[in-house]
Amino acid sequence: MRQPGPDHPIHIAPYPGRVRVSLAGTLLAETDAALILREADYPPVFYIPRADARWAHFVPSTRRSHCPYKGDAAYFSLTTPDANATDAVWSYEDPHPAVEAIAGHLAFYPDKIDPIEAT
Repeated sequence: MRQPGPDHPIHIAPYPGRVRVSLAGTLLAETDAALILREADYPPVFYIPRADARWAHFVPSTRRSHCPYKGDAAYFSLTTPDANATDAVWSYEDPHPAVEAIAGHLAFYPDKIDPIEAT
């Protein structure tokens, strides 16, 4: 397990607006309680509370990955009437203590969904 620090900063903060996530026009999640994670030089990532997702569109995947800073990630594929997206969503079920705020949240690959609406 690695710790965020000056060489690899990670900052998590509440997003002050509403975030909507869709695929082919089908709403997948909508929340006023998103977190935004900024990590090193990577683009910012929205983390959406699981309670604000429309689970009928999520299918658990067998894919897993590991981040030395965040922990083990599980994935979901998405299915809507007009589109499917394989392994489009990830979640850290039991993240490392330094990023425990993202537990119980989902993140979406922006190239596998419609543009995220953040207002």
